[in-house]
Amino acid sequence: MVVHIQRYLQISKELEPGKTLVLFGPRRVGKTTLLNDFINKTKEKVILYRGDEISTQHAFEVADSNLLQPYIGSASILAIDEAQAIPGIGQTLKIINDTMPHVSVIVTGSSSFELAGQVGEPLTGRKTTRYLFPISLGELLLGEPAPSRVFQQKLPSYLIYGMYPNAVIADTSQKSIEFLRELVDSYLLRDILAYQEVKGSRVLLQLLVLLAHQIGSEVSHQELGSSLNIDKNTVARYLDLLEKSYIIFRLGGFSRNLRSEVTKTAKYYFYDVGVRNAVINNFNPLDIRDDIGKLWENFMIVERLKMRTYSKLYANQYFWRTWKQNEIDLIEERDGKLFGYEIKWKDKAISAPKEWLETYGEEAEWRIIHQNNALQFLDIT
Repeated sequence: MVVHIQRYLQISKELEPGKTLVLFGPRRVGKTTLLNDFINKTKEKVILYRGDEISTQHAFEVADSNLLQPYIGSASILAIDEAQAIPGIGQTLKIINDTMPHVSVIVTGSSSFELAGQVGEPLTGRKTTRYLFPISLGELLLGEPAPSRVFQQKLPSYLIYGMYPNAVIADTSQKSIEFLRELVDSYLLRDILAYQEVKGSRVLLQLLVLLAHQIGSEVSHQELGSSLNIDKNTVARYLDLLEKSYIIFRLGGFSRNLRSEVTKTAKYYFYDVGVRNAVINNFNPLDIRDDIGKLWENFMIVERLKMRTYSKLYANQYFWRTWKQNEIDLIEERDGKLFGYEIKWKDKAISAPKEWLETYGEEAEWRIIHQNNALQFLDIT
């Protein structure tokens, strides 16, 4: 059975002649599917190459317009999937943009620390960067006549198996589990392990296990290093690589330099809760789990991130805590205002922290986010 999920990102609206559209995202989130859908529907002439093929690497590793032109021919759109595998791709794309201003370029890449490093400086002023995440709740519920009903029915599955396309469309829970285990074992760390300063997957997986158990809690590099028998600088480097490969993301502490506020620690969340559950091999039903609060917090924070990214609602995001243990799960700083969100699995009557109101009350909002108002929080109607 073929299931089509309409994605928010539309390549046709992002392309410009003489510029490069850089599409980043984790492996297996649908970048190639999105690209192929665009190619099949567009009336423009497109030439497509795969960056992981040796012939493509040889063709595009030399930044010479005379040598490159035959590979583009009369096409008005050049598309390169998995472009991070091509040495010096950034300089090559710069030459194409400069010497063939009628050509629009699309490149996809799953390894941001490779591709971003290559295309950043050479393509300054010549590129548009977009991100594709695992499927968002908004994409799944798009067009549903009763989104709230579907949300309540499917929420347990989303929290256990996550939002990767293959996990969402699988017709049995066993197929979802098999996909997630394959993803973690074969795909998730591939880009990092290809990086010359990382010698093996064991420590990285152990680090992910520790983070999976600390969702919603502040993380100490020193403590992680002690648990893994590595120094804190190595921990910091590995965390950075895991972020750049779209496995985890970081929330720092918010402060206006008040002495009572904690700012030097960070929290880490997974881009997908299904991946988190696969890392610790826990696919138990919600009613026998002791981590439902962590799952819900991670799920809502990442769904909010997807929504803001796709709708271009730009904001800085943080958590907030004081030394007295008063805290708020998510702080968004946007348009000169602060928005605080406390994320709870159950709808409970709780008040905003007194220190938050006393310090930021005039310029800040505060809301509790729970199952009953989650869709409103994600702008799903």
